[in-house]
Amino acid sequence: MSEKPLLDAALEKILSLADETKFAANGIVSRTLLRTANSRVVLFGFAEGQELTEHTSPQHAVVQILSGECEFFMAGKPHALKSGDLIYLPPHLPHAVTATKQFSMLLTLSPAAAA
Repeated sequence: MSEKPLLDAALEKILSLADETKFAANGIVSRTLLRTANSRVVLFGFAEGQELTEHTSPQHAVVQILSGECEFFMAGKPHALKSGDLIYLPPHLPHAVTATKQFSMLLTLSPAAAA
């Protein structure tokens, strides 16, 4: 997590998500756009066929599909998603994603409240 975010949390700035999205042949490119004490925003570009295997996060996650198509698995159940779709993942929900076509997504993470 040593990547320097593209945005400085103390300064206003406008970014073009389409211009900032990077793709790699047979790979996944992630870029941290913003990191604050209470959130992290990451832009992903997936080549067709790439995947993130099932995992969990202790944080709340909101995923916006920006372009292309993917299959998103939540608790093992597949969901075909496309540009314009939004997903909410509560903390600790097992999830995975496979790029059925080249696609990009914006991930916003925020910590769960302390118990």
